[in-house]
Amino acid sequence: MLDFETTGLSPDAGCRITEVAALRIADGRIVDRYVSLINCRVRIPSDITSITGITQAMVDTAPPVAHVLPELLDFIGSDALSAHNASFDAKFLQAESARLGLTPAYQRLICSLKLSRRVFPGLASYSLGKLAGTLGIRFKSAAHRAEADAEVSAKLLLHIGQHLGSTYGWASIPPQLLESVNQLSAAKVPHFLLKQSGRH
Repeated sequence: MLDFETTGLSPDAGCRITEVAALRIADGRIVDRYVSLINCRVRIPSDITSITGITQAMVDTAPPVAHVLPELLDFIGSDALSAHNASFDAKFLQAESARLGLTPAYQRLICSLKLSRRVFPGLASYSLGKLAGTLGIRFKSAAHRAEADAEVSAKLLLHIGQHLGSTYGWASIPPQLLESVNQLSAAKVPHFLLKQSGRH
């Protein structure tokens, strides 16, 4: 599970990463983590500091992106990668990797936001904070910091896995199944899952 804090919404507009948290999930729990502030030598907009609490001084003294990113890619390896609104984090990962001439090796990309829309249709909001509140998942520390957001996103993914397991009778959920659900319309998901479970 990956979460970046950034200076804005798009790397194409010159926005850069300021903090990363990557949590490895195995056997239904978080087993390892990589967390770091990142110095991309950019100015942090004041509105971003007010949202995240990440200040200019914090990134100015953080390890440089040329140090953090290779470690991050090494940590992720070829595992399936997940994030809440995964296209956002993936485009920053690709952009920062390309700047350094590196290529991420992850095999699959799973979006917990898309999964939530398909597995729990009809909720009022799928933003991470509201979704966590609806499902009874608590933030241990401040939201809009990479580790707190990644932790809640990981718990959300595990919650989805447990829900699918108990509903359809799976002992474990392979990443490729979640990736397949991501790519379906919400209406097709129940039939697909019934068929995959052999109950249909």
